Amino acid sequence: MDTEIDFMKTHPLGTTALAASILTGCAAPKPPETYRVYFGTAAKQGKRGIYMATLDMQTGTLSDATRVSKAAHPGFVAIHPDGKHLYATGEGSTFEGRSQEGAVSAFQILEPGGMLADINTQPSGGKGPCHVSIDPSGKNLLVANYGGGSCSVLPIQPDGALAPPSSTRQHSGSSVNPKRQTKAHVHSINTSPDGRFAIVADLGIDKLMVYRLDADAGTLEPNDPPFTATEPGGGPRHLAFHPSGNFAYACLEMGNKVSAFTYDSQRGILAEIQTLETLPDGFSGENTTAEIVVSPDGRFLYVSNRGHDSIAIFGIDAKTGLLTAIGHESTRGQIPRNFCIDPTGTYLLAANQKSSNVAVFRIDRETGLLEFTGSEIAVPNPICVRFLATP
Repeated sequence: MDTEIDFMKTHPLGTTALAASILTGCAAPKPPETYRVYFGTAAKQGKRGIYMATLDMQTGTLSDATRVSKAAHPGFVAIHPDGKHLYATGEGSTFEGRSQEGAVSAFQILEPGGMLADINTQPSGGKGPCHVSIDPSGKNLLVANYGGGSCSVLPIQPDGALAPPSSTRQHSGSSVNPKRQTKAHVHSINTSPDGRFAIVADLGIDKLMVYRLDADAGTLEPNDPPFTATEPGGGPRHLAFHPSGNFAYACLEMGNKVSAFTYDSQRGILAEIQTLETLPDGFSGENTTAEIVVSPDGRFLYVSNRGHDSIAIFGIDAKTGLLTAIGHESTRGQIPRNFCIDPTGTYLLAANQKSSNVAVFRIDRETGLLEFTGSEIAVPNPICVRFLATP
């Protein structure tokens, strides 16, 4: 989900159009019978790489995963709107041995079959890249550098190759947690639905930084005001926009909470309206939130809990954007760092990093509740899930 909704930026063949059709009452295009599902991983040694499986939309069954690239550190991935290119962070890697410079890579999606071919690798603009997204125009890759506390824009060339960073913004500051907030830690970067602004969640300084994005020039300029503060010590991690574009939601990693915001699309301003717990009453174990996704129809919000190992489910009021807690569903594994909803809004796939498995859940469109389909596959240390309609 990881965001305007991550999948709505990076998945081709009508995800944005699908959400728009639901909101306007127009007929949606017929969904494909199967989707490819690409998994970024934190696998080590001989299992390193990007993996792919096929999701049967009738049965909710995943095929066994196949390794489609042996890239060394492909953590977070994003698929270009053209459906022909995929981009990945190099988590834990450096660019050409530079200790303060991470790497991001471009791949071509080969047909038939969906295997990946290396195109090129470029510096990420800072240390420890952890998140990538693509602006709606498809012209730029946006990168969040956790270790370096910066965000960057890398232009995407006509052949899918990445150019070096055209703009980098370095964050500074700290917050109240002495262990994790002594400096800036950029954890995600996503554009607004119209592509005019980039919202950057910085866990280290408890701020959602807002930049004006010039897609043609590939530049980021501070907005006015330049940020919205979140709860002290909460640690904003990922962001998801509502399909209407009127609201946005951020998960607070360390605070185990989710915050709701109204969004002024003309001025690029977020205003907090609500903050709720993501854990059930009575849970006292260690936990951090990870991913946050809004359903394509805009009715429900989902947040993953690492420790409680669940998906927290919330209803969304379409008029106010306010949330109502609905319940929790076990992810059938340990440490669900990431999950994603298919573009039709039928299935949620939960990627459990520690237990190295991916589980499939059917979404009840009326209640938002999740039902385990019984389909579960092995993927080594999965940390990102992305869909691509099968040609």
